Amino acid sequence: MSHFKSLLSILLIALSAVNASPLRRDASMANLRFAARLNARNATLSIADADRARIQAMVHAGSKSKRAGSSSVSIINNVVDYVAQVGVGSPATEYSLLVDTGSSNTWIGAANPYKPTNTSVDTGDTVFVSYGSGEFSGEEYLDTVTLSSDLVITGQSIGVAKRSYGFNNVDGILGIGPTDLTQGTVSNVGLVPTVTDNLFSKGIIGTEALGIFFPPISANGTGELTFGGYDSSKTTSSVNYVPLTTTSPASSYWGIDQSIAYGNSTILSETAGIVDTGTTLIFIATDAFNQYKSATGATMDQNTGFLMITSDQYAKLQTLTFNISGSSYDLTPDAQIWPRSFNTEIGGSSSSIYLIVADIGSNSGSGFDFVNGYQRFYSVFDTTDHRVGFATTSYTDAVIN
Repeated sequence: MSHFKSLLSILLIALSAVNASPLRRDASMANLRFAARLNARNATLSIADADRARIQAMVHAGSKSKRAGSSSVSIINNVVDYVAQVGVGSPATEYSLLVDTGSSNTWIGAANPYKPTNTSVDTGDTVFVSYGSGEFSGEEYLDTVTLSSDLVITGQSIGVAKRSYGFNNVDGILGIGPTDLTQGTVSNVGLVPTVTDNLFSKGIIGTEALGIFFPPISANGTGELTFGGYDSSKTTSSVNYVPLTTTSPASSYWGIDQSIAYGNSTILSETAGIVDTGTTLIFIATDAFNQYKSATGATMDQNTGFLMITSDQYAKLQTLTFNISGSSYDLTPDAQIWPRSFNTEIGGSSSSIYLIVADIGSNSGSGFDFVNGYQRFYSVFDTTDHRVGFATTSYTDAVIN
C-alpha cells in the first residue's frame, strides 16, 4: 500500500535559537483528524529499504530543487498510511487522501474518479508529479476543498489524475509540504499555492503554521493536523523553535542542524538533516549508525532489515538524544524499538526486539545526515517565521512497545 513522504525549501531569517511558542489555539485555528493504517505485510519493500529509497530520492530532488523546472520527487513508503477524508466540489464528494508533509500538490483520482460540480474550473494546464515508486499525471482544476467545517478553501488548485500508479486503496494526496516543491509540477505555472497557503491568504487561519500530532503506531490513536498554529491539548510542554538549516540539500526541506548522542557518547556531531513525519524510522549517517550498532550490541536481521537486540541488551539500552539548538530531545529505550505487537507485520519474530534506528546509506558530511522520523514529539512547521518547533506529548516517555 502507499504511504507518504517528505518536505521544504525556505529562506532563513534571523531567529533566536530556541523560543517558547507565541502561537496559541484560538478562533483562527482549526483541526483535521486522520487515521493511521499499517500495511507492512503488503509492502513490496522492507520498511528500511522503502524509507532509504525515499530518502535517496529526496537528496537527489533537494540538490536540484532550485533549478527551474524541477518537480517534487520522493518515494512512497509502503508501510504506514495516514489518511484523511477530504471533500472536493460543492456539493462535496469525499475522497481518502494520504496526508503528506513532504509534497505539496493536492490531487485526486487514483481510485475514485473526480466528480466535477458547478465550482469546478478546468485551467487547461497539465500536472505531473513523480514520487519515485509512484507518480500521477493529469489536469489541473480549481475547486472548493473542504478539510473540515472550519476549513473550506475556494479556488484551490487540485490535480485530477488521468494516470497514476503506486497508490492503492487511496484516492490521492493532500499535499501539506513546502510550496517550493510545486515548482515545475503544473504547466505554464511557477509555484502552486498549497492548501496551507490558501488558508492563510484567505484569512481562514491567522498564521501560516501547521501543527502535527502523530501518535505511535502501537497507540492506535488518531492523528491530528492543526492549521494556523498548534493544539496545546496534545502537548505536555511548551513548543521550542529552532531555525531552519542553510546547508544543502537539507535546506530544501524542513531541515535543521543537530547532533546525536547515545548515552554519554556523541555518535553524530552537529550537522544538517531533516524532520520528516513521512519517514517511518530514524535514519542516521553510516558512521554514526555503525557506532550505535556497536554500542547497543545489535546485529542486523536479514528478514526485516532492522537491527535486532536481545532482552539483556534491551535492559541495558541507553537514551538516544537529539541535541538541537541547546535543547535535548530524548528517545527512551521503549521509543527506540519497533512496536513488538507488530513484529510479524514486518516479517519478524513475535518474540524478538527490533530497533528503529537505521543506516541512511552514506557517511556524515553530505548535507543530509539524518532523518528524524518515528515521531514521539509534537511538531510545528512554521512558514511565517521560517522555523520548526518541537514539544513533548503524553507518548514521549510512554512505555507502549
